[in-house]
Amino acid sequence: MAEAINSGSAALPYSLEAEQAVLGSILIDSDCMEEVVTIIKQEYFYLPQHRVIFGSMMSMFTGSKAKIDPVVIADALVKEGQYDVSGGREYLVALKDSVPSTANVATYAKIVEEQYFLRALIITSQQIIEQASGGGSEASVILDSAEQKIYDIRRGKDVNGPKKVSDVIINDVYDRLHKLTGEEKEQFRAIPSGFGMLDKYITGLNKSDLILIGARPAMGKTSFALNLAQNVSMLAKKKCVFFSLEMTKEQLAERLLSSRAGVPSQKLRTGELSDDEWVRLGNAAGEYEEVELYLDDASNTTVPEIKSKVRRLKNVDIVIIDYLGLIQSAVRKENRVQEVSEITRNLKMMAKDLNIPVVCCAQLSRGTEGRGKSHKPQLSDLRESGSIEQDADIVMFLYREDYYRNEQDEDKQDDIDANSTELIVAKNRHGATGSIEMTFDKEFTRFRSIEKKYE
Repeated sequence: MAEAINSGSAALPYSLEAEQAVLGSILIDSDCMEEVVTIIKQEYFYLPQHRVIFGSMMSMFTGSKAKIDPVVIADALVKEGQYDVSGGREYLVALKDSVPSTANVATYAKIVEEQYFLRALIITSQQIIEQASGGGSEASVILDSAEQKIYDIRRGKDVNGPKKVSDVIINDVYDRLHKLTGEEKEQFRAIPSGFGMLDKYITGLNKSDLILIGARPAMGKTSFALNLAQNVSMLAKKKCVFFSLEMTKEQLAERLLSSRAGVPSQKLRTGELSDDEWVRLGNAAGEYEEVELYLDDASNTTVPEIKSKVRRLKNVDIVIIDYLGLIQSAVRKENRVQEVSEITRNLKMMAKDLNIPVVCCAQLSRGTEGRGKSHKPQLSDLRESGSIEQDADIVMFLYREDYYRNEQDEDKQDDIDANSTELIVAKNRHGATGSIEMTFDKEFTRFRSIEKKYE
């Protein structure tokens, strides 16, 4: 039966019997830990002594894999200064004797989990009421904060503040490593981009990363971003949301269909299609039936609005935004530089809070065109704010030499492949930087990487 402990004005519910039953089951049979760790974490226990006991069990489970029993746990707790020798052992033995059977350990663990979420909801509700009553913030800010806090509870985040590093290692790092090597490992690995050479550099699209794709106009930013969305949703089977602040949903869908069917995008606008092309379009459209790729073309949107839409859609694996320069600031600033700084900071926070990769296109300044012989983009070419470079985990540039030679050196056009494109990884927090050779099929708005030996 669930009990309640009064904390301030609200009673915080917990189940003494369920907490004792979980710990007792593990003491009886160490194998119960395999099932328990998939349901609850150390902070889910309400009583401090139960959190300490479960933490010691987790240390043994992730470390030596030795059998967990009252004597070993009591000895570990005494060494840590958590229990006295006699009282600690007596309580652990009592826990073991209080469980009639370990068969229902999963049920006990789910009761503990349920009570934790109820407590977290009560605490969060109190914080929201205090924030709303204080009158120090705008309603939109309070709403976004409230939505984020509720979302954190749903994701099982601890709402009680800072945690000791050893607890983070045991409950979060080791938990993730176990999942990476378990049956559901694909859910916890980085999302493959669909471009093999790019993945060798950045190890895929990692959770909580802000990834920027920078280029001058007409380099193919939108096409590359759409190719990325198509790859992660069709090949990696991930749920992707594509926010376009520049093009309509219909235009985006046309490009996606053209790329998949191998039908020139121009023909989709004129309607001059052969029978074979109609068949290919029909087959491509059918392939998108089971694909979780969502398009949003709302203009004048803000990062909090994007974040809210993603949360409501639920279980989104990746967000792609086209493009940074058209995102509106949720808070008015003195100039655009400060607004962009606020936007990029919020994009990084969104990636971190939602624990998904956020890919955003960005337009480069004209600085590339004013340089001498080499027009290759640099980090300093990111428009309007140095915070873009600072906040991003990965920065990539698209560069086509043909774009500049058209203007300056018409005599050498025959020596240049008009479709040759260089994808430059200019910043990478996870590994190496470098260039990847690609080709751009303008007819089908489709990028393909040229696979070469990776050094």
